[in-house]
Amino acid sequence: MGHVNTRLIIKNLYDAKRAEKGELPNDKIRQVTVTAMVDTSATTLVINKKILDELGVDLMGEQKVTFANNSKETCNLTEPVGIYCDNRFVAMQALVVEDATEVLLGVLPLEGMDFIVDTVNQKLVGAHGDEVLYLVK
Repeated sequence: MGHVNTRLIIKNLYDAKRAEKGELPNDKIRQVTVTAMVDTSATTLVINKKILDELGVDLMGEQKVTFANNSKETCNLTEPVGIYCDNRFVAMQALVVEDATEVLLGVLPLEGMDFIVDTVNQKLVGAHGDEVLYLVK
């Protein structure tokens, strides 16, 4: 099995809500477009400090994590961010691993967007075809 990568847009949801209310121009919504590695052994979205700073989101707590090499660390959790992928959306906290070299897309956001991993074709596919809980308008 090879690696599966996908393009994500991660948005500051507070900015998006302000834009929806007309309080902020759409082009001022803080967001990043990244290529993320799909990692079914990761729980949530993993970002680094640089992306955290670009998004300008607040921190909401900490989480003790164990990495694949069995090292342990306490990492920050963000307030919910918007994760957009292939016309699908989920809002959830991101785990901040300060020096992470890759964005990881874990099982919770995959489930939230109703994706399964097609390892043969190395891509994400809808678990229920085009029927999903959250489609982006």
